[in-house]
Amino acid sequence: MSDLGWPLRRAASVFGDRTAFGVGYRELAERLSRLDLEPGARVGVLAANTRAHAEAWLGVPAAGGVLVSLNYRLAPEELRFIAEDAQLSMLITDRDADLGCPVVEWDDLLAGPPLPPRDHAPGSLAAISYTGGTTGRPKGVMLSHGNLLANAQHNLVATRHRAGQRWLHVCPMFHVAGIANLLACTWAGAEQVLLPRFDAAAVLETIERERITHTVLVPTMLGMLLDAPGADDADLSSLRHVQYAASPISAELQRRVLERLPDCDVAQFYGMTEAAPTVTHLSGEDHRRGGERLASVGVPVPGVEVDVRDGELWVRGPNVMLGYWNRPDETAAALVDGWYRTGDVVSQDDDGYLYLLDRAKDMIISGGENVYSLEVEATLLRHPAVSEAAVFGVPDDRWGEAVHAVVVPRAEVTADALLDHCRDLIAGFKLPREIDLREEPLHKSGPGKVLKSRLREPFWAGRERRVS
Repeated sequence: MSDLGWPLRRAASVFGDRTAFGVGYRELAERLSRLDLEPGARVGVLAANTRAHAEAWLGVPAAGGVLVSLNYRLAPEELRFIAEDAQLSMLITDRDADLGCPVVEWDDLLAGPPLPPRDHAPGSLAAISYTGGTTGRPKGVMLSHGNLLANAQHNLVATRHRAGQRWLHVCPMFHVAGIANLLACTWAGAEQVLLPRFDAAAVLETIERERITHTVLVPTMLGMLLDAPGADDADLSSLRHVQYAASPISAELQRRVLERLPDCDVAQFYGMTEAAPTVTHLSGEDHRRGGERLASVGVPVPGVEVDVRDGELWVRGPNVMLGYWNRPDETAAALVDGWYRTGDVVSQDDDGYLYLLDRAKDMIISGGENVYSLEVEATLLRHPAVSEAAVFGVPDDRWGEAVHAVVVPRAEVTADALLDHCRDLIAGFKLPREIDLREEPLHKSGPGKVLKSRLREPFWAGRERRVS
């Protein structure tokens, strides 16, 4: 049975006494076998990284339901839109929430008698994961049993999950990036530890207490971890593998992580929800080798195929989504002859390593020249005084669009000094016309991506078009 019940069935059989979320795999499998759902029922989860949330990912699809994990950072109106769009049958939550559907207790759903394993076709719908909504109303990405299983296997190969590893799950479970590892960990019988949400002090304490060997963090979390009080004295010697994903990382932060964790594999994963999510992997060996490859997002993981067409990355593989929920036109535009058009602008070197230049929608056209914002951001992030940077186009009467940057410094620096730094690294037409220095961290989506729309909006307010 090639469905999402498979990893837990194996773990219960082979690693029954090992623990995940504080319970043995054998007991966990018996507990989740009591879940009885109507076929295709959409089950919403609005919660931190609770045990119920983790169990729902393992249990709901295996019982024939469709899991809809909701971003708890969204505004109530945004959550209600998703609940209505997905037509949720019920909601499991750890907070007060009125989304227009029945709220149920997770444990109450597990109160019945054990049921035999149910068989689900690989192509049947397992989860709907909504995109962050940074470019308009959220879209529900339909992921099948086969999509999620395939990407879990891709991660098994790339990360080499094994029994005996101790994984810390701290990235939010409404982001599918963490779910590939949850499934892979279960399949391999690794021990799994949960933290409800990211808190640097709690992460450091948990790594020490639980002797964590593996974890996944977004670059923002890595920076906060290294800067936390007591971080230099924390015992992180148990760590053997730390991976980061979801947003670009600065060269300075890469350097600091590699220096702080000299005996640890540091790896990067790149992907998107539509690919369930992993597409490429920059290995620990690549990171230790250093050089220009550190600016790469790596090579395709085994099982995923990529193609670069007119600068845009196309992806094909068993992990690519079924389509967008109730969005046939957008599905047709994104899925072409079995390929997913990512909209990401990339380059590829002779050895197959991919370099992310920009999202196509974030390309700035200034004076007839194309400026890729991620290239300018990466240049700013190479300055040791820069903690965060966001670059986008603003209206300009002469050039059509001008390059604008918002920078959060980690040390004292001036806009002129940053411009001088950039002049040595990129062409003049790519230089920011203005650099706005801010003290507060930039607003981010659940997966840790900077919400450029919030920064861009004031400059384009009142205009019908967002480009000139």
